[in-house]
Amino acid sequence: MRIGTVPALGVTLVALVAAGPFLPAWAIFMLTVAFAKALVVLGLVIMMRAGLVSFGQGLFYGLGAYAAGLAANFLGLRDALLLTLLGGVVAGATGFVLGFMMARYREIFFAMLSLALSMILYGILVRSSALGSTDGFNLSPPSFFGFKVGAQQSRLLLYMLTVALACGSAMALHRFVGSFAGVISQAILTNEIRVEYLGASVTRVLHVVYVIGATMGGLGGALVALAAGHIDPELAYWTTSGEFVFVAILSGTGHVAAPLLGMTIFEAIRSFALEYSPYTWQMVVGLSMLAVILFLPSGLWSLFSRKRAGGAA
Repeated sequence: MRIGTVPALGVTLVALVAAGPFLPAWAIFMLTVAFAKALVVLGLVIMMRAGLVSFGQGLFYGLGAYAAGLAANFLGLRDALLLTLLGGVVAGATGFVLGFMMARYREIFFAMLSLALSMILYGILVRSSALGSTDGFNLSPPSFFGFKVGAQQSRLLLYMLTVALACGSAMALHRFVGSFAGVISQAILTNEIRVEYLGASVTRVLHVVYVIGATMGGLGGALVALAAGHIDPELAYWTTSGEFVFVAILSGTGHVAAPLLGMTIFEAIRSFALEYSPYTWQMVVGLSMLAVILFLPSGLWSLFSRKRAGGAA
């Protein structure tokens, strides 16, 4: 018997939250970062399904992190959920403004323009001494619904919040994928001209998709900033954006749960490689990812789609 996407994500959420108190501190931190970054990749996957490959998601990732950090340090806002939502709103609003321009570009032009915008933010942050320049600045531990807790409890609650937002976002975007706008966005990838002939506004749909990607990037950036307790311009650097594209390809674009799986595996491999092979960890990660690309060219999620196809047969 096949279980639907939303119930499966709900079961995953309950299982991960229930397991939280029993996980070691290193696993809680790794999973928090993995699911926070998975939010960014999830937004990127929605964009890629419409044919938009962004090499500049670091722009929104960095904006979300800095928005949360500045609000915490200068406005006195401490609640983790509010800071996270603020990061998403700031990034989403920026994406809405930029979307009027970005929705007009495709393929390599879109990719390079998105990269350029991200590097503009990086340059501004590096040259801003008020924001710590290349060193960035630290964040104090957040509160949760108005209550201040100890460091250990803070890490656990932030983990639960991150998992809840990641699974909840995946559920919401699963609904989006099946909606009219979601179906049209996939049709744009196949035949944009035919979509226009059918009367749908390609530019408007791509604008919506771009804002979704921006908002998800901001949410992920804010959560990573809260988890790490530190923010620096590297969040907006091109290598960070490239990592998101890499994990999106690694995960596959066939399902909204794919980024959650792909980023968790990626972070696990990187963590263990750093621990046991600190001088060659990049090579270990690269070889592991190369093996996945060679044997699973459609991404990690193709393993599950193959099983479903085999069961149906």
